Amino acid sequence: MRAAYRAILRGNLLEWCDEEPPDLAPERSIEVSVTILDTADTPGTTAAPGAAMAAALERLAATGGPRSFEDAADWERDTREERSLPVRES
Repeated sequence: MRAAYRAILRGNLLEWCDEEPPDLAPERSIEVSVTILDTADTPGTTAAPGAAMAAALERLAATGGPRSFEDAADWERDTREERSLPVRES
């Protein structure tokens, strides 16, 4: 039966956060599977979520935005398909 115990890996040592596995003698070898939960120390992952997207949008805005259309409001009216609503007259 598999059991899960919380621990912190420091170098080659596991430090138990809560309870440690029972009957774990220092001379006993036991196979473990480690899943990395927090990668805050990894370069490039410390920024807040969405920071990369915000930076990209700021760069786009600084260049003047997309130039494939003249007026954004005209482009939206032309692109959007107007439809009559069932309860309104056209």
